[in-house]
Amino acid sequence: MLDQFNRSEHVYTSPDFVGIIQDMAQFFDATPLHPVIPFERFHGTGVYAIYCLAQTGLYAKYHLVNRVNCTTPVYVGKAVPKGWRQARTIPESGAVSFELYNRLREHAHNLERAENLNYDDFRCRFMILEDKESDLIGTIEAALIRKYQPLWNTVVDGFGNHDPGKGRYNQAKSDWDVCHPGRKWADKCQGVASKRADIIESVSLYLEGLNHD
Repeated sequence: MLDQFNRSEHVYTSPDFVGIIQDMAQFFDATPLHPVIPFERFHGTGVYAIYCLAQTGLYAKYHLVNRVNCTTPVYVGKAVPKGWRQARTIPESGAVSFELYNRLREHAHNLERAENLNYDDFRCRFMILEDKESDLIGTIEAALIRKYQPLWNTVVDGFGNHDPGKGRYNQAKSDWDVCHPGRKWADKCQGVASKRADIIESVSLYLEGLNHD
């Protein structure tokens, strides 16, 4: 045991790591666009982005930035193998799971339930990561969020929330649910939520900063 501390002896760096993440991000950005619920059920885990193409309403600016090729996501998320967060399981090669498809389907239902959103105004793209590559799901999700700073990840939190369940409704309704009411379980939340006018102001400021051709 040493009696001195040298921080540099504990810092890991990899010249290859940045290149791997950049390569993954480039691959992701080139994947095909689909409806938020793809036409065919598929298996796998990975990362995804949802894009808005609304021509009217609060998010009309997204039509200008995404009308040629969706480049500015409104939300980035991940779907991980079962037990991933607790590291209880190691995905078996060839194992079939539908976490990514199911997560997109869940988002699609939330878009459909929202009183002031139109499901047809949204698209998605996704990247499947399986076997050992699935260990990088959280890393590439974080990299894409840093790169794009999506509105529903950074300004309007709560799109990816689940029903907290009985006995846990003392929390506040999320900003997303304040802006886009429709999820019945969110109406049970009893905490002090943000004011819709304040959220809309923050959204408007964010959208003003989006660049378009």
